[in-house]
Amino acid sequence: MPNPLLERAIDICKQKKVRFTAIRQRVFLLMAEQKGAVSAYDLLGLLQKYDANAKPPTIYRALNFLLENHFIHRIESLNAYLMCNHFGCEHPMQLLICDKCHKIIGLTDPVIDDAFSEQAKQSGFQITNKVLEAHGICYNCLYN
Repeated sequence: MPNPLLERAIDICKQKKVRFTAIRQRVFLLMAEQKGAVSAYDLLGLLQKYDANAKPPTIYRALNFLLENHFIHRIESLNAYLMCNHFGCEHPMQLLICDKCHKIIGLTDPVIDDAFSEQAKQSGFQITNKVLEAHGICYNCLYN
């Protein structure tokens, strides 16, 4: 049965003329199966079910490819990765991370992104990597 997410990713890679190898595709599919953030070593364990010879460099190379092509996001504070809901294009991203249940809410508010970038510019700061993360407690954990 064809996977529409994978087919979309393959099309994007063809348009960009980048190699979407079998390992990269497998890691993409493993990421798509995750309900939230996942560490590289957890992904490596999952990948080793398909390729017993997979080592840490294998997973990190695949993750770097997926990051560079905007298929996933890196959550810096958790040292983890999250599937992008609208992958394939660069877009602003703000993450709300629940410290109790580890739920992650992704926001894509260009107003927040533009304000942050403008403040950096006014401060004479050139941003090279922008990850906006806020830790706290989600509604369910706070009221249940």
